[in-house]
Amino acid sequence: MSATLTIAEPAATVFAVLADPAAHAAIDGTGWVRDPVEQAPLTAVGQIFRMDMHHSGHPDGDYQVVNKVVVLDAPRVIGWLTGSAQGDGEVEYGGWIWRYDLTPRGPAGTEVTLTYDWSGVPRFVRERGIEFPPFGPAHLIDSLHHLADLAHRVSV
Repeated sequence: MSATLTIAEPAATVFAVLADPAAHAAIDGTGWVRDPVEQAPLTAVGQIFRMDMHHSGHPDGDYQVVNKVVVLDAPRVIGWLTGSAQGDGEVEYGGWIWRYDLTPRGPAGTEVTLTYDWSGVPRFVRERGIEFPPFGPAHLIDSLHHLADLAHRVSV
């Protein structure tokens, strides 16, 4: 599932917002994403960053996800795989990826495509009763509008 929006800011500005985990709660349209556990900007493939989350439908309500950057080419693309730490400390990735592709459109515009790819979710995860996707496509366009607002505030 994907959505595209042209944002009236340069790609470097938009990318900087996406690479800042502290901005992710404001970008997310579900209200599930809360605070980053680590404050470091995303700079490399393989980097791990954790986010505190809340979802009333989650068995624990409050929980934490572990994200692994799987693609990063500033200021063109950034994406991460989402998972959770298990009791033994190992991380189990659920098979879904968040990816933002940025294409410059003139000196001060960027076309951003947000893709939520859940095609890699294994059967055993789906059998836990988790519905995929857990929200409709409108969530993606809402998130892109939030990203546009943040990028504009950063550039002012």
